Amino acid sequence: MAAFFVSFDGYVMVLALPAIAADFHASVPAIADLGSIFALGAVAGLPIAMLADQRGRSRLLAVAVAGFSLANVASAAAPGLWWLAAIRAGAVTFETVAASIATALVVEEVEARWRGLAVAGLAVAAGSGVGLTTVLYPLLAPHWRWLYLLGSPGLVAALALARWLPESRAWAEVRHERLPIAVLLRPPWRGRLLLLAGSAALGAILYEPAGLLVALFGSRQLGLGPAVISAVVVVSGLASVPAFLVGGRLSDRWGRRRLAASLTLATAVFAAGTFAGITTLDWIGNVVWSLLASASVPVIGAWSGELFPTRARATSEAAAALAATAGGVAGLQLVGLLQPRIGLGASLVLAGAAAVVGAALLLLLPETAGEPLPP
Repeated sequence: MAAFFVSFDGYVMVLALPAIAADFHASVPAIADLGSIFALGAVAGLPIAMLADQRGRSRLLAVAVAGFSLANVASAAAPGLWWLAAIRAGAVTFETVAASIATALVVEEVEARWRGLAVAGLAVAAGSGVGLTTVLYPLLAPHWRWLYLLGSPGLVAALALARWLPESRAWAEVRHERLPIAVLLRPPWRGRLLLLAGSAALGAILYEPAGLLVALFGSRQLGLGPAVISAVVVVSGLASVPAFLVGGRLSDRWGRRRLAASLTLATAVFAAGTFAGITTLDWIGNVVWSLLASASVPVIGAWSGELFPTRARATSEAAAALAATAGGVAGLQLVGLLQPRIGLGASLVLAGAAAVVGAALLLLLPETAGEPLPP
């Protein structure tokens, strides 16, 4: 439920961005600033995720789902662009916490031989949230505020999580430290965190602006309407569902390291190609980009959980998300700077070089598939 509502909540901005930009008369540089502001919510998510390593997973997960669900209601009433940016920054804080705890909890509760597939289950739930947003938006466009209101049932999900989600047994069995981040600054966790964070940051230089601006690019550069843009997303989403499961299962059988690096590299190439300015490439790029990225999600999710100890696992997930946020802000500002000079599509293609380097960094991390979780 948490994964579903995180994705439903987060994808509204992507699909509704053309309508939001039109309502508030926002330029591309202003939209880049908007994305930079609400992405900074991940900074506040790190200390909250640290509490999950100190106090437990289940209750804090429920609080996080309630937090971004309340932000949805506030977003529907936003009177201006910068009000919306501030509200979405708060939503991203709680989304970061919820995603970090959910991944840590699943990695801890599932047998080693099924971890990749279990994280794929989270990814399928998240894809369902994206799919519902995608189906609903053409019916409501351009009335984007209704989509945020439709995210309010997350409050019911938060109550259900608080009532019925059991605590992680792995977390309950280890000794907890006052500052989980201090654990990650010791060898060997420090080197692993730097590599994983560096890869996440470099990838986000492409994926944050690409994900945020994909609908805007299709609308303004290719002249596609909301129904066509949603159709592209639907086809991409349908292709992603088996990719989640295949990626997770293959990583359980073949290992994480090489598979993660290969999928991440191919994702970067096809994501950048989406913005070449040709309608056919937009379709192909979106579908293949989505398929490859979806296959990589459970691989990297299970791997990142296995790389770090239980007493700092949620913190490590949030730290990687924070690094991705920093890279995303840099990517948004880069695109905002380059777009007036070379165009939106060329700016995003150029950002793809950073994502290629980020994929290569993954090869420096150790293989962990099938190994016991570090306590």
